[in-house]
Amino acid sequence: MSGISHAVFLSYASQDAEAAQRICGALRAAGIEVFLDQSELRGGDAWDQKIRHEIHDCALFIPLVSRHTQERLEGYFRHEWKLAIERTHHMAEQMPFLVPVVVDDTRDTEAFVPDAFRAVQWTRLPGGETPPAFVERIKRLLSPQLSPMSAVSGATAAIREPVRAIWRSKPALLTIAAVIVFAAPAYFWISKHLTPTPVFAPPPHSIAVLPFVNLSGDKEQEYFSDGLTEELLNSLAEINELQVAARTSAFSFKGKDADIGTIARKLNVGAVLEGSVRRSANTIRITAQLINAVTGFHLWSKTYDRDSGDVLKLQTEIATSVASALKVTLLGDIAAKVELGGTRNPAAFDAYLRGARAYGSFHDTKDLTAAVAAYTEAIRLDPQYALAFAGRSVALSAAAGDAGTAAEVRDGYDKAQADARQALALAPDLAQAHLALASVSETGTLDFTQAGEDYARALALAPGNAEVLRLSGQFAALMGHFDTGIAAARRAVVLDPLARASHSVLGFTLYVARRYEEAVGALAEVISLEPDYNAAYGQRGLAYYGLGDLEGARASCETRPNAWASQWCLSLVYEKLGRHADAEAQFSKLKVYGGDSAAYQYATVYAQWGNRAKALEWLDTALRLRDPGLENLKTDPLMDPLRKEPRFQAVMRELKFPA
Repeated sequence: MSGISHAVFLSYASQDAEAAQRICGALRAAGIEVFLDQSELRGGDAWDQKIRHEIHDCALFIPLVSRHTQERLEGYFRHEWKLAIERTHHMAEQMPFLVPVVVDDTRDTEAFVPDAFRAVQWTRLPGGETPPAFVERIKRLLSPQLSPMSAVSGATAAIREPVRAIWRSKPALLTIAAVIVFAAPAYFWISKHLTPTPVFAPPPHSIAVLPFVNLSGDKEQEYFSDGLTEELLNSLAEINELQVAARTSAFSFKGKDADIGTIARKLNVGAVLEGSVRRSANTIRITAQLINAVTGFHLWSKTYDRDSGDVLKLQTEIATSVASALKVTLLGDIAAKVELGGTRNPAAFDAYLRGARAYGSFHDTKDLTAAVAAYTEAIRLDPQYALAFAGRSVALSAAAGDAGTAAEVRDGYDKAQADARQALALAPDLAQAHLALASVSETGTLDFTQAGEDYARALALAPGNAEVLRLSGQFAALMGHFDTGIAAARRAVVLDPLARASHSVLGFTLYVARRYEEAVGALAEVISLEPDYNAAYGQRGLAYYGLGDLEGARASCETRPNAWASQWCLSLVYEKLGRHADAEAQFSKLKVYGGDSAAYQYATVYAQWGNRAKALEWLDTALRLRDPGLENLKTDPLMDPLRKEPRFQAVMRELKFPA
């Protein structure tokens, strides 16, 4: 088995995840490599290249059939089924054996499945309960001793049940034997001479905007070319018919020697917009070109010379030209969407870009201070600049979260809330303003009803914005709407596949939904993308802890033992392992690092240790301090031991979580 990478691909509707996990667990326990879509995309999201690769390379394809697959004529699993069947048609030398499994009482005669599924033997595993006989059957099909022709014979034998009548006829038997004999030379020729590669088929009307090159001759102007690129990206994202790769993923190729085809495949987009910016005292020259990533041909290019004050109009012109080149039908007033909340004051725009640069790259409070100062300058130059108010609100919220005293925290959140409300007063349909107010309501005032309303509004206004999807998805999961939260997080992964934040939020939504194994997979992707992101090791450790894999949790958290999340995790894991002194030592470090600001986390530790009195005491402290961590209370797995306590239930009522 060790020579097979992901020998088995399990395909299932999201409602059958539990059954799929049971089957996966039984096969893995027998040493069989299984691909169970843990961190990749699902439920109608855009086609993911990882899935294509896994289906292309797997040895067995196991589709789970149930009433859920009958109810949904569309769904990600049906795309998987289609690709597997295409492979059996076009790649006979490596075709995956189709092993359909029914996990409920669905009758095979009534099942809505492809014809290819009916040509092979079905297995019934109610609820995914997997007997040893099924595992042994899979082992036999995967046996490395099977030659290519014996594999074909095995596949032929597997279809004997549906075509039993054929075997009663000797001429029919001879015909089948002849087909196998005469097909053998062709089989071996194909196997030797053809090595099919996955077809690149990105979603229609999908595009990435690469960082425009700064041709101003001054490296200090980099913030302007990057910022202008991001504004163009945001402008295109306002066109609902376009799927636009988010900034983090698109900008990850900056300064790298990667060709357009490679970039397009990694981002799964059909077109790429690139260009350059040359800025002088009062004018801007922008050269832009749009490339079809599948054919490599240029679709459109143009050079613009504009006054500095015409940037908003320029964004609209470029967005409209790109949409036209991609044959997108424009609905509504694109200029009204693109220019909403913006400014025609070039100095204010410049200050705004400097604020966005400082916030986007902040590492400490000093960077946040610089961001707030730049946004303040933009607002001074243009008091009607709604985007600048929204940007300053977000920066103030972040600074409040890191403030040293309760008074500083409250002052920061009050200012952030005022800015968000001013942004909304200036531009009621500005998604960034709703997002800013949602953030303040969620962590600053703990007004979860207000936060939910603003997240929903932001999502309605900017459904293609990865940051909106991440934040609204995380909030939805915290409020107990797991399917909604996970779906939003997966969509963010589609739009921003190379962003650590997308996979991190996906991992979190899966974790609070108690889908621990999938959470481990998503957090492993975070670590793969950004190995130095220390928090991910502790977060993955908590997912292992939820799974009951204490050794996995210990190993993950001990990888970065000085990280705050790892200390939190190890406080729990060491206690469960009976290493009480080590657990106390880690908890002491956690308290030194967090002070009273981590009151909520201390409550979770005591809850898991079984000390309910201390857990409730720290929960009261968290409530008194209006600890932002309280947003986790409704769904946090670590708080499960307290849920029947009257005091816990009283705190839940006081926080007024929405249904």
